Amino acid sequence: MPHMTESLVCSPVDSINGRIKVPGDKSISHRALMCAALAEGSTEISGFLSGEDCLATMAALKSMGVNIRQHSGDSVTVEGVGLHGLKAPSGALDMGNSGTGMRLMAGLLAAQSFDSELTGDASLNIRPMERVAVPLRLMGARVLTTDGCPPLVITGGASLQGIHYQSPTASAQVKSAVLLAGLYAQGETSVTEPGISRDHTERMLGQFGWKLSRQDGRVTLHPGGQLSARMVNVPGDFSSAAFFIAAALIARKGELIIEGVGLNPTRTGFLRILQLMGADIDVSVRTAVDEQRVAEPVGQLRIRPSQLHGMSLPAELVSLAIDEFPLVFILAALAEGETIVSGAEELRHKESDRIGAMIRGLQTLGIDADERPDGARITGGQLTGGMVDSFGDHRVAMAFAVASIAAKEPIHIQDTANVATSFPGFSQQAKNIGMAVEQIAAGGQS
Repeated sequence: MPHMTESLVCSPVDSINGRIKVPGDKSISHRALMCAALAEGSTEISGFLSGEDCLATMAALKSMGVNIRQHSGDSVTVEGVGLHGLKAPSGALDMGNSGTGMRLMAGLLAAQSFDSELTGDASLNIRPMERVAVPLRLMGARVLTTDGCPPLVITGGASLQGIHYQSPTASAQVKSAVLLAGLYAQGETSVTEPGISRDHTERMLGQFGWKLSRQDGRVTLHPGGQLSARMVNVPGDFSSAAFFIAAALIARKGELIIEGVGLNPTRTGFLRILQLMGADIDVSVRTAVDEQRVAEPVGQLRIRPSQLHGMSLPAELVSLAIDEFPLVFILAALAEGETIVSGAEELRHKESDRIGAMIRGLQTLGIDADERPDGARITGGQLTGGMVDSFGDHRVAMAFAVASIAAKEPIHIQDTANVATSFPGFSQQAKNIGMAVEQIAAGGQS
């Protein structure tokens, strides 16, 4: 378990410069492992993110008999066992801090012949799991939660039936759990959502050869297929790139180029928000995407310092930028005028209550900001320095690290050990582009 005393001290800087790549996409790395494990044959994955979340998924699959070999760098080989080749694990599967890993694994395990249990760390074990348990039960799975949260206990041997699930929220994790369970179901399985959510699971299943169709906000998984091994190239994680995009925008000088980053349109709502706020960003997509939307679009970003202006954020962009909202709050705090965020209640159910964590931090740093049930009102101003609590949330911690660029004094961010869960090497890459970041380990050693 990470020590709660780890922290970051981040100081103001004048210029952000460089040409960088960011680590592989976490969401796609999870899905590549799972699809490769259930495929026939040997899959080579390049660009894999070796962060703690994805390693928890890897460990869970290994404990169910999947042979996975990590090579030097970001390369992984997975020897697929086929749809029905997983074996009963010897104990509970520990998903660490990964909500994505747990919710997707619940769908994958729902139709296995053996019993299984999914647990996690203290943060994960208070996150809501009924949202995936409910549709899985509708399919015939036997899933028990603990007061709506982990541990999840799944009884093996269930015979699943395809359903047409009308999801009450736009959630890629719920949709993915249902689709992964649908691989084992009799009949079609489909999910309809009230808004757009990430489509990495559909793309990955299609890449591994399973037939899907999409129409009018519904994705349908057709029965009777199989997954076949593929070469998988994981693009750079847009959510990781977002921290450096924001860094380059709020610096006084410089220019930053980010290469090889995933530009899936279900992930880049943050870019659209920034462009509406007046950001100077050039986007070039380098990878063509076929008609089935199987390949993940990849490209380059060029970012320059920009004076942003506040706005009321369009509701349709909220779900497309949900992971980047800690950064939206930071940028709003430095923009001219007022920014209104609404329709973002999902932020209260992440690794922390991100609305509460961000607003408290901004108020500590001298910003006029008010918390609302589903968002916030933030008036742009000057960030002071001071001590803020990340509440163990990696994205909150990194967002305040970025904020230090434009602060008057250093920002000391508490409880930052979980940064490694989503962005191993963040501090070093931040230094490479000119940020002043110092890690303080447990016991006060830097």
